[in-house]
Amino acid sequence: MDIKLQIEDVIEQNGSDFELSKLFKEYIKEYKTSLPELFKSNQGKDFLVKHTKQLDSIIKLMYNTILRRTFGNYLPMRNSIPISVVALGSYGREQLCVHSDIDLLIVYHEIEGYNSKQIIEKLFYLALDSGLKLGHRVHEVSDLFHASQEDITIRTSLMEARFITGSSFTWHATQRELNKIRLYKQKEFILQKVEESQLRRKKYPTSMQPNIKESVGGLRDSNLIFWVAQTIFGVDSLRDLCGEVFSDDEYKEYRIALELLFRLRSALHIISGKQEDRLQLQIMPEAAKILGFKNEQKLVSKILEAQWRISNFTQIFVKKMVRPYIEKQAYITKFRHNRIQKGIYLLENRIYASFNLKNLSIDELLEILVNLEDKPYNFDAGFLKQFTYTNITSPLKPSTHKLIKRLLQKNNIYCFLKLFYDSGVLHKLFHNFKKVMFLPQFDGYHHYPVDIHSIKCVEALENIKEPFIKNLHDELSDDEKLLLKVVVLFHDTGKGRKQDHSEVGAKLVAPYIKKLDLSEELQKRAIVLVKHHVHMSGVAFKENIHNEKTLYKFMSNVIDEKNLKLLYILTYADINGVGKDIYTSFYSKLLYELYVNALEVSQNSDRITDAKRRLIIEKRVKNLEEFKLLPKTFQKKILTIESNLFFFKHSPQEIIKIAKKAKETKEFQYFADNEKSLIIEIYRKVPLNIGFLLSTLSHLDVGTMEILTLFDDIKYFRIEFKKNVYGAELMDVEEIIEAAFDMDRVVENKNIEIKKEEITIDCDHSLAHAELNINTKNQIGLLAYMMDAFEKLGINIASAKIHSTKYKVRDSFLMSKQNNICNNVEKIYDLLTK
Repeated sequence: MDIKLQIEDVIEQNGSDFELSKLFKEYIKEYKTSLPELFKSNQGKDFLVKHTKQLDSIIKLMYNTILRRTFGNYLPMRNSIPISVVALGSYGREQLCVHSDIDLLIVYHEIEGYNSKQIIEKLFYLALDSGLKLGHRVHEVSDLFHASQEDITIRTSLMEARFITGSSFTWHATQRELNKIRLYKQKEFILQKVEESQLRRKKYPTSMQPNIKESVGGLRDSNLIFWVAQTIFGVDSLRDLCGEVFSDDEYKEYRIALELLFRLRSALHIISGKQEDRLQLQIMPEAAKILGFKNEQKLVSKILEAQWRISNFTQIFVKKMVRPYIEKQAYITKFRHNRIQKGIYLLENRIYASFNLKNLSIDELLEILVNLEDKPYNFDAGFLKQFTYTNITSPLKPSTHKLIKRLLQKNNIYCFLKLFYDSGVLHKLFHNFKKVMFLPQFDGYHHYPVDIHSIKCVEALENIKEPFIKNLHDELSDDEKLLLKVVVLFHDTGKGRKQDHSEVGAKLVAPYIKKLDLSEELQKRAIVLVKHHVHMSGVAFKENIHNEKTLYKFMSNVIDEKNLKLLYILTYADINGVGKDIYTSFYSKLLYELYVNALEVSQNSDRITDAKRRLIIEKRVKNLEEFKLLPKTFQKKILTIESNLFFFKHSPQEIIKIAKKAKETKEFQYFADNEKSLIIEIYRKVPLNIGFLLSTLSHLDVGTMEILTLFDDIKYFRIEFKKNVYGAELMDVEEIIEAAFDMDRVVENKNIEIKKEEITIDCDHSLAHAELNINTKNQIGLLAYMMDAFEKLGINIASAKIHSTKYKVRDSFLMSKQNNICNNVEKIYDLLTK
């Protein structure tokens, strides 16, 4: 039966409000159930408009129902009832998404005899009882102006007001108030909205799991340009400014990008069944399928490109509308005194361009950048517009190549690269980027798509914070610095293909280096660096960097000392470009140790055996005055510590310090240091419940672990964690260490699953040690589970290196060759995979 007839039946039979709300609730539920099917045939703005119109009809019907209940058969003319129901926000813009709040404004005149407040109250109760998610405001028409001055959010929402139902007379009075609000303190309002936008963009930067609403280039940027246009020009649609502020083609590109965001946001709401504005990993496959993309990578790439387009358009044309509106006479005078050339100005390290300036050629624009003093700059939207709409030929002209080379020779080019990205010319100036623009990286490690990551790496290279690495960089020649900058920029441009990206990247970088007229030697170095750009971090984080076989194998790829230095700096920049707080003191220490150990190998033409290396380090220990003052018997104990690894991993000073602490140990002692990252040192003669300790502290993520026997049956444990603790948390850690000497304590590690093919055991690793590697999924309690297994098998772990991402773990364990372990490999497999 038609819902209108059902409503009439309830009213005629004097039914309850509950019966009416139940009718509406069932009707709304049935409509929402049909939305996924509707979305298949009507996506984007068309779907949102249809959805908005349907809600309009529901709210109109609710309002009519309340009037019918209030006035019975003596219903007055609608215009004579001084109430208007108005849509606000996304509902007002006809962009309301499936699970978004429905923002309503009820405006009225207080006229005796109409019971306006009672009608409004009943309308809200009916809407809420029917299951509508309302955000609502109620104002007398005369109160609107005052209310808009209380909060900028209220004023903003009123700008998007759209009449739904009620008195057209009241609506006309409301429109007069809204226009009065629009014209009031326009400059202050616009500046507040722009500042608000800048803060939001910093909070929600470009991400591979983008927030469709709040991120840079999201729907809020689209809202901003409309709010500014409506405030200044009083337009109802941005399209009305075509030909005046921007061209039809410029608007069309922006509108196509916006349409994709509309489609995606609706899909997110439908898939998740709730208000969801973030494209999260687990939603991506279904979203890609619904929207007709080949896979989630294609979907995210198109979304990132759409957000770039919206960001570019809004940055340029918001500023174009706002600039003449807010400029001060004092600034005009300053600009005149800081003119670089006609229409181009430099003021307070920011480059400006007049919006009235004709589009300059790419060579003219690059010439401006090349002639700037070598320091970081910011760029105004007018200058961004110049780069966005300049004409760039393909292939590039020789003159353009020369200008780019001069630009690359500067110490500060990150700001220019960001300008090229923001204006959409990065891949036009550097053709190697064509395949990796807006290319997401779903590896659980990178925070940014390839293009932004590459630019961030250059930023890290230009702002090296580690003094040792900074000195290495400063020692390079100008040509070597140029080579390194290009390699850092291009190291990941081989991604997006089926082949190994390092191999492809090496092939891509070679001709570019040649085009820069660098020597043949530097061309070869560039190929080696790109080909092996992940090698140093891979070895440092996953392998035993004190093992001679590992070091010689590493240097066989790196080739020589110069490449090692360049690779070290490249690795620093690469990791720092991954994301905030990725490059930790823990990673810094590992890379430095690998660099020093590999340097020693590269500087010795004769192969250094472990035995020879041990003798060299022992000699350094003996030469220390601190060692000479020790009793002879204690000296002998130190020098007869069996573990070579102990001598390789620690400096001579550290060796003596550890030995002294061991000598003082009666039953056990421990030290917990949280200066940079949490490090626990334990000396013990009594048993230690290592499984309990690791299980209880698993939330801190173990990075490396060293376990060895020193002398007098004293065992030494050194565990370095990736996460740190602060304040009272350190005391909690100390209590856990104390508790770990109770062997009766058990933490059950449930559901640990390791497959045999995920384990490799190398019994030929060295004379003293076998190596066990495990590459499996990340699981809570995995390390504790493995240490328990080693305890049961009587395996002595000399050291462990833990490398984990969100989803995967790659752990490496050095096992002392005791208890005939290499003849019992199958037992190790069986126990670990049970």
